[in-house]
Amino acid sequence: MDLWECPAVVTGAASGLGAETARHLAEAGAKVTVIDIDAVGVQKVADEIGALAIHCDVADALSADKALAQAREAHGAARVLVHCVGRGHFEPIFGDNGPMLLEDFRKLVEVNLISTFNMMRLAAADMAVLHPQASGERGVILCTASVSAYEGQTGEAAYSASKGGVVSMILPAARELGPLGIRVVAIAPGLFGTQTLFAMEKDLDSRLARQIPFPHRFGDPAEFAMLVIHVLNNVMINGSVLRLDGGYHH
Repeated sequence: MDLWECPAVVTGAASGLGAETARHLAEAGAKVTVIDIDAVGVQKVADEIGALAIHCDVADALSADKALAQAREAHGAARVLVHCVGRGHFEPIFGDNGPMLLEDFRKLVEVNLISTFNMMRLAAADMAVLHPQASGERGVILCTASVSAYEGQTGEAAYSASKGGVVSMILPAARELGPLGIRVVAIAPGLFGTQTLFAMEKDLDSRLARQIPFPHRFGDPAEFAMLVIHVLNNVMINGSVLRLDGGYHH
């Protein structure tokens, strides 16, 4: 994917992985739109990198459709969608306060899974009618999963289920959209220094970093963004979920 002046949309861009990805895309010459439910935070990022900021609930069909229309009007239809929206939640199925509230589970699925499919379907519709680049591709949809989709820990049943759904739809989506010249890929981060990790690990300390074979530290959002750029540039990466975790298996 040629990123120079390429219309790109990054969701969950007010902080963490999304904000850093937006910075890297802007540095690569893309015309970036940053989207988040945090209107103040996403505007701050946009001001820093010269992007278009849109306040949006990406799990809502109408709100997301309007946001992409606004981005399309400003920059043209996006050839790149990097969906970084995610919500962390650490809660046992049954604990001292009784069973986990069903509404908490429903909210995780809505934020982590439904928003992913919602943005994927809308972005794909825009990409499908674009003129293909020299490589033959029309667009790339990159989603954010989690290593918890494969190896969820105690208290992560709901979170793991929501991210597992993201993992499960990458290959069939790539098979369906491939004939249209659209690649679909996901990255499954391990322990990264983001608000999502801090929200899930209330007693965060060096014990978690010591469990990572190498390097013995939390991931830097810039390392996630670097992989995003590589995926966008490497046309052979498709239909895969790439673990980015320093070998963190448990």
